Amino acid sequence: MRHSTDLEFYLARAAQARAEAEAATLAHVAERCRRSEAAWTALADRAKRSELLRVEEQKRKAEQLLG
Repeated sequence: MRHSTDLEFYLARAAQARAEAEAATLAHVAERCRRSEAAWTALADRAKRSELLRVEEQKRKAEQLLG
């Protein structure tokens, strides 16, 4: 179940970066936090996509074995 743990971690880091951007008083700090949020969100999106592909591949292999 490491995959869902990774996804949860990425989403938590994106949320943290978003909160830090909202709390930042300096523009360059807020921008850095927004870039960080975007990077963590991209990692979360990739993790979701990878998990879906993994599940689909498992289903395909199970169908091959049964069929």
